[in-house]
Amino acid sequence: METNTLSAIRQQLEQLESNMLAESGKRILGLPNLHAEQIRAAKNLVHYMVLRNQDLRNLQDLLHINGLSSLASSESHVHRQLQAIMERLGKHYDPHELSSCTYEASHRWIETKSCHLFGSEQKCEVPAIMVTFDTSFANNYALIKNLLQNGMNVARINCAHDDETTWAKMINKLKKACYHTKLDCKIYMDLAGPKLRTLLLNKGKEKGKVKVEEGQIIWLAYHNNSFEKDDVVISPGEPGILETLQKGERVYIDDGVIRTQVEKVKKDRIGIRITRISSEKKQIKADKGINFPDSQLNMPPLTEFDRRCLPFICEHAHLVGYSFVKTAADVAYLRTLLNAQTPQPPNIIIKIETPESVVNLPDLLLEGMQQPFFGVMIARGDLAVEIGFERMSEVQEEILWICEAAHVPVIWATQVLDNLNKSGIATRSEITDATHAALAECIMINKGEHTIEVIETLRDILHRTAAHRIKKRYTFRPLSIATKFLEA
Repeated sequence: METNTLSAIRQQLEQLESNMLAESGKRILGLPNLHAEQIRAAKNLVHYMVLRNQDLRNLQDLLHINGLSSLASSESHVHRQLQAIMERLGKHYDPHELSSCTYEASHRWIETKSCHLFGSEQKCEVPAIMVTFDTSFANNYALIKNLLQNGMNVARINCAHDDETTWAKMINKLKKACYHTKLDCKIYMDLAGPKLRTLLLNKGKEKGKVKVEEGQIIWLAYHNNSFEKDDVVISPGEPGILETLQKGERVYIDDGVIRTQVEKVKKDRIGIRITRISSEKKQIKADKGINFPDSQLNMPPLTEFDRRCLPFICEHAHLVGYSFVKTAADVAYLRTLLNAQTPQPPNIIIKIETPESVVNLPDLLLEGMQQPFFGVMIARGDLAVEIGFERMSEVQEEILWICEAAHVPVIWATQVLDNLNKSGIATRSEITDATHAALAECIMINKGEHTIEVIETLRDILHRTAAHRIKKRYTFRPLSIATKFLEA
């Protein structure tokens, strides 16, 4: 009985290995522009997609029962892990058949990429810390120096705020602090992208806010034409949005605090009914984010403002954050623009914050692999609103797995120890979240009054967690991301 079981396991693994080799051979031939240093990562990514395209839970149980590796935690070296199991089952490989993408080698490659992106001076077994700069930092050298001495590895400047004059002041003070402390710090600049924000056109326009209630119909429009004085009218701030909306689609305002649904579609306006307000203050303020998770918006990820920022970014930044990426073509376009600016452009960080970017993640990674170094940011703010808060935990886990398979460093972003940063007291749940963030190669902290305390707390958590990072055993149900990638 045991012999039959082991024979059945071996047959399944042999078929899995055959599928991996066939798929990676086909895919890599179709990607002639892969950087030479990325070919093994690309192969491993494809192998992982093949692995996650089917339900392997029964096979994993059989492997585990028989004292063999269940393939869990093998994301970075899928083929070699499978070969190791096959060797235990008696298969002989010639040396040239064995994959060079071993556990040790793959983790060394990921660490090398992480240190290049986020700083070679850090201990790369612990995630780097990225700190978001506030406008006030432009005139606060002491604070920047203090942050640097307390463990800041990367300084984040958001191009959606301030201007080149302010950014230059921040950068000059950071460089001065680096010089005096002999500490290194990378500069990360976020392209603003087509962020849709509320613009009040009618009631509440003067105050910048308007009271609303659940069940109320409010309007989306580009102009304040033919509305009653008590109508709430909001412009999304970008053209071409309203024309794509369909009845029944959801519209979220203020990071999902206000949920609405499209109910009336007219030539020059869209009526949306408020179905939920998750705040005691039942109001809509100007300049709050708007998300359309069900709609196919025809918006390029780079705005004209973004393109005007590129010369400054190429001159000063080591890393450039690319917001609202959807397709591989988006990544190729930014790379073309950066290469036109300078022979040594900043490394691209692909921000995953839309449903399309999640589904297209393998293709985005393969496109990024035309360069030796790039990274991914899990931008959990917009992503949670777009895909639904209840799916956030699952999806951020999947992004981590797939990026590890592609040997791509990940930045864990948005609301890390946010309550501690704002109030000086951490909640229990955000301590747990910060512990989970240790699975990434870099962690981003938003601006707040207690940033030094946040860094100290985070570094303590990260050092305590480092020894437990590869602990859990996962089971492999099919991933829809893998299925879509292999069907394409």
